[in-house]
Amino acid sequence: MITLFHGSGRIVRTPEYGQGSPNNDYGRGFYCTREIELAREWACAEEDDGFVNEYGLEEDGLTCLHLNGAGYHILNWLAILLENRRFDLSSPVAVRARQYILENFLPDYKEFDLIVGYRADDSYFSFSRAFLANTISLSQLRSAMHLGELGEQTVLRSRRAFDTIRFVGAVPADASVYHSRRMARDREAREEFRRLLTASPSEDEIYVSTIINQEWKNDDPRL
Repeated sequence: MITLFHGSGRIVRTPEYGQGSPNNDYGRGFYCTREIELAREWACAEEDDGFVNEYGLEEDGLTCLHLNGAGYHILNWLAILLENRRFDLSSPVAVRARQYILENFLPDYKEFDLIVGYRADDSYFSFSRAFLANTISLSQLRSAMHLGELGEQTVLRSRRAFDTIRFVGAVPADASVYHSRRMARDREAREEFRRLLTASPSEDEIYVSTIINQEWKNDDPRL
């Protein structure tokens, strides 16, 4: 049994399968975290008070795709993001990069009950766009994913997972505290990213144009 938290503007006693936006990071699903402090911040995404809903989830019998675990890499996460989120890609290299990443690095994620991976807050989203535009390297993108400690999310996707989750209770989240913390965390990530960009790149940095031109595949050992 694991404990999950969901930050929201309301109390959610019974998460409903099939609800939610199809344009979230991993498509439709119920988005949670194991970290209550992050849930408090997510509950106050706007400047209004919210609630942290607590749940118990029995993992036995559920399949889980852990995108930060063994066997997966950052381009798998990015491919799923590209399939679900709306990206404004204005440059030809970014359009080509999107197509190549989707064709070569998209895992078969839709059959899993749970997905665990990075949460694409505004800062993470901007890092991804920079990589697609050939502005930052693969190693810089990897490093950026840890900036600001924005955390992981656990997403329930299947009906079986929704049947397993149980509501424990809810506590209020004060926007006067947690909205500012959320904004500060995002600013910290962006500031650290700017410092990362000013560092001298090594000669062997790999950019998305290199990945495309050299026709890297999902099992490439350099990933």
